[in-house]
Amino acid sequence: MLKPRPAAEPRVVGAALAGALALAMLVVGIVAWLGEWHLGADSAVYRAGALTLLKGEPLYTREALTTLPPWVLLPFTYTPAAAPLFLPLAIVPAGLTWGVVGALSLVCLSVVISVVARAGGAPITRWWVLPLATAGALALEPVWKTIFLGQINIVLMALIVLDVLVFSARGSRWAGVLIGISAAIKLTPLIFVPHLLFTGRWKDALRALGTFVALEAVMFAVIPGDAFRFWTEAATDPGRVGSVHWIFNQSLNGLVNRASELAPWSLTVAIAIAAVLAVPAVWLVVRLHRGGDPVGALLVTAFYGLLLSPVSWSHHWVWTVPLLVLLVIRRSWVPAAGVAVLFVSGVIMFVPNGGNTEFGWGLGWSLLGNVYVLAAATAITGLAVRELRRGSAQVAAVAAK
Repeated sequence: MLKPRPAAEPRVVGAALAGALALAMLVVGIVAWLGEWHLGADSAVYRAGALTLLKGEPLYTREALTTLPPWVLLPFTYTPAAAPLFLPLAIVPAGLTWGVVGALSLVCLSVVISVVARAGGAPITRWWVLPLATAGALALEPVWKTIFLGQINIVLMALIVLDVLVFSARGSRWAGVLIGISAAIKLTPLIFVPHLLFTGRWKDALRALGTFVALEAVMFAVIPGDAFRFWTEAATDPGRVGSVHWIFNQSLNGLVNRASELAPWSLTVAIAIAAVLAVPAVWLVVRLHRGGDPVGALLVTAFYGLLLSPVSWSHHWVWTVPLLVLLVIRRSWVPAAGVAVLFVSGVIMFVPNGGNTEFGWGLGWSLLGNVYVLAAATAITGLAVRELRRGSAQVAAVAAK
């Protein structure tokens, strides 16, 4: 008599279904390619950067890259080392790039959810949780906008999450490398180098910084002119990334520039505010990490980095996904509902914006138009105060014994 075959492990089924979502995204991408839809402007820039490198043409010019499709007129704003890292996209047909980047992003989204759940103490064991959570995350404004634009934000987040919560947590000799690679694509992941330092992992921090420096140094040998031009001109040219006062720049710099109507001292004030906020943020990161909450510590650094960066477009706020995962597994239902409503509603999309509209908002529109920034800054400060009170209460309790 034949014995019944054992059912597939729920986690395997869940991973397979999550993978099916990514495959469905690729199918949509193929349809978009065949239908000649103009989707994924940013993914087109990634591919164009790789092709420009292969052709030996300059990456950082005022004119559009010759390797871009005619409907995209965006500059290449990434580091010189990003161009060779985008080379796999060079073999993908131009119209299919969006589908490939989107499918990869969905795979990475599932990885982030799974890793954060496990690191938070509640590994996913039911088959339906991972695909449902992955699909549900698509409702968040930063996530669907990342997918729509063909952005790489979710991929970079996955690399950082794997590095900090898996490799570094296990003491791997490769810990820090993925952060270094991420920073070599976009500079903003450099914020996780001090995160490693403050949490006592100085070897990992040095490895991350060393990886970043090595990759960029190689490009000085490969394309010295472009490398020099990036670090001396393009990296600090705000005109290459768009209007910093536009509502979708949800950073302290964006907030101050909107309030000051692009006053020349805006960036200085934003940095000063960030410096003050760094005190509770760093203290909170260290306390949470030492208290056995590596996910919480990582998220504080991630959201502080979004506030600190001169430009944090709303689609950069994909760190909302691991935040929601952490809140749900801890049954913090009210904060979770608040975060979900804020980012599912995409409230900033309904605030008048564009041109100089942001300069005439008034108090009401200003609160809504800067809501991501205000929410993150308030949360970091509030959590620091809460932890400080808990610490004081613990000290008082010990002293009373």
